[in-house]
Amino acid sequence: MKKIILASASEQRKKLLRMLGVKFKIHPSQIQEAQRIKTTCAALVQNNALLKARDIASRFKEGVVIAADTVVYAGGKKIIGKPRNFQEAKKILKILFTRPQWVYTGVAVLDIETNKRIVDYAKTKIFMSHLSDEEIDRYHRKVHPFDKAGGFDMEGVGSLFIHRIEGCYTNVLGLPMAKLHKMLKKIGVSILSCFFLVNIWGCTTEYNLATQQEETLLYGTEKEVKIGEAVSAQVEEQYKVITDVDVNERVEKILDRIVNVCDRKDIVYFIKILDDDIMNAVSLPGGYVYVFKGILDHVDNDDQLAGVIAHEVGHITAKHSIKRLQASYAAMVAQILSTQANGNIAGGVGFALTSLFLEHSQADELQADKLSVKYLKKAGYDPKGIAEFLAKLKEEQEKAPVQPYSYWRTHPHLPQRIAVVNQEISGKIEFKDYLNILGP
Repeated sequence: MKKIILASASEQRKKLLRMLGVKFKIHPSQIQEAQRIKTTCAALVQNNALLKARDIASRFKEGVVIAADTVVYAGGKKIIGKPRNFQEAKKILKILFTRPQWVYTGVAVLDIETNKRIVDYAKTKIFMSHLSDEEIDRYHRKVHPFDKAGGFDMEGVGSLFIHRIEGCYTNVLGLPMAKLHKMLKKIGVSILSCFFLVNIWGCTTEYNLATQQEETLLYGTEKEVKIGEAVSAQVEEQYKVITDVDVNERVEKILDRIVNVCDRKDIVYFIKILDDDIMNAVSLPGGYVYVFKGILDHVDNDDQLAGVIAHEVGHITAKHSIKRLQASYAAMVAQILSTQANGNIAGGVGFALTSLFLEHSQADELQADKLSVKYLKKAGYDPKGIAEFLAKLKEEQEKAPVQPYSYWRTHPHLPQRIAVVNQEISGKIEFKDYLNILGP
């Protein structure tokens, strides 16, 4: 392989290359980057990246230079850069959560010997949750914003403010790896292949009772559990866990009944309640279920609460979360699995937490809903509990402002979900549900 030269001192860009096992030298470019948009953001970042690549290429006789430039754009022909002080950082965050923003990264790959160069860009749309002044101040006490475009860290605590992204995740970190992989292949350099993943970690093929399909995964249960353990530790750093005995016995008793009839018995299941009034629940790989206090405050009975818990167990039995981590981005899977292989999983935890707090796909949600009905029936709960809870959520959604990480943010498509659940319970479909199943 040709010598790789990274024209950047960015820690995130270095991490993204290292996780693939790529050997490279670091020689940051000192050129002055253009900050004003003359035509488009895409043209700006591509031009900056090419200038950096040429600058470094002029100092060497051989090798392939990788250069990149990332900006955040929220409209108005103005680039959002790195804040100079906390006051400016707070102002920037308030701008960012009022509207979606775009992250643009220009990438230039230049072969010094042949002078062949490829320049391209990627853009990712980010939707941020509304933050109060107190939340912003609390965040800035944990994370200094001065070295980050936009003033927040997508890969760390800042990931909790993002409720959806559209586009390449690693682009937000400063280097769109799928784009880079294709560009390097055109130059004649291959940094990642299916052979690499299969031979380092292997694939497992199994029949999943929950999905009733033959599935191929990059790793087995042991690694899935380790990922879940690591992510759960980070969740519990972010949120206070309620220790009230009566409340915990209530949810544990429900979980035990659901687990006894579920389709997956090769793991130990855990459930904890997070002390936050938001209406949300989340499941992690390896058997971890978290229910926020806001859910318990709104359910009318154990049947409704069991519906929420059965839904999250359905995600675990169908392995939705671990598949999502696997499918989100091949390079990020490499990061998570390689850190697992080395006995150190911290490197993949930030991405795992980010991914798991983003929206499930519509297909996964509907499948988990169907599984919840199945498990509720088998466990002796009234399956109408999940339908009643979804209807309650729909009412709350229509009358209340959306909270960060509310259930309808991370579990979307409520009218359609209600329709599918009703059909699964009764085996027939009402006309109004039929319209909802058809979708908008």
